[in-house]
Amino acid sequence: MTLHPANGDPHRFGTEAFYASIGRAFVAMCAVVPVLFVIEGLDQWLGAGFDAAAGIIPQRIEGLDGVFFSPFLHHGFDHLYSNSIPLILLGTFVLAAGARRFLWSTLVIVLVSGLGVWFTGSPNTIVVGASGVIFGYLGILLTRGIFERSWWNFAVFLLVGLLYGGQLVGVLPTDERISWQGHLFGLLGGIVAAIIFRRRRPDLDDPYRSESPMTMP
Repeated sequence: MTLHPANGDPHRFGTEAFYASIGRAFVAMCAVVPVLFVIEGLDQWLGAGFDAAAGIIPQRIEGLDGVFFSPFLHHGFDHLYSNSIPLILLGTFVLAAGARRFLWSTLVIVLVSGLGVWFTGSPNTIVVGASGVIFGYLGILLTRGIFERSWWNFAVFLLVGLLYGGQLVGVLPTDERISWQGHLFGLLGGIVAAIIFRRRRPDLDDPYRSESPMTMP
């Protein structure tokens, strides 16, 4: 009997396990975005002022808790709509590499992006939104493509770059209404997370590393 061990490797492009992991990750990310819409809907319906209460207020202690809460908040539905598709797309490919890596990487991105905004942003602003996380996922895909030699991660990064190339300039101080600090530090957080939680390359004597099938009687 001839077996193809690679077919069970969710990290190997083209295998059944790979497509299965992509499918599960896509469903999970599609479930996350409605939660953000519910939060925004409650904020507007109740007039709760979530943004002011839980957003990042740079250089102020009372705004430090926003480092953790701000990615769940947005300045209206238009802001949320613009973040939804890239969040689902990028989050799917980052999550497909493993739930534990995804959660820890997201935490690093949130911390680096949020603290970067808190230290360098204007104290007269309130910063909310998942943009920092989105740029962090971009950083993960780019770095994985280089360090893990994962060409499909790099291909996704290029695809998103073509689709949202205009938004990538958000890492530069071009618009006062946009927190370029969150984008820049989010991207850096993604790079750091991808390096810390990178997948170790298998040993040379690992039979699952081989491209050729394994034959059994």
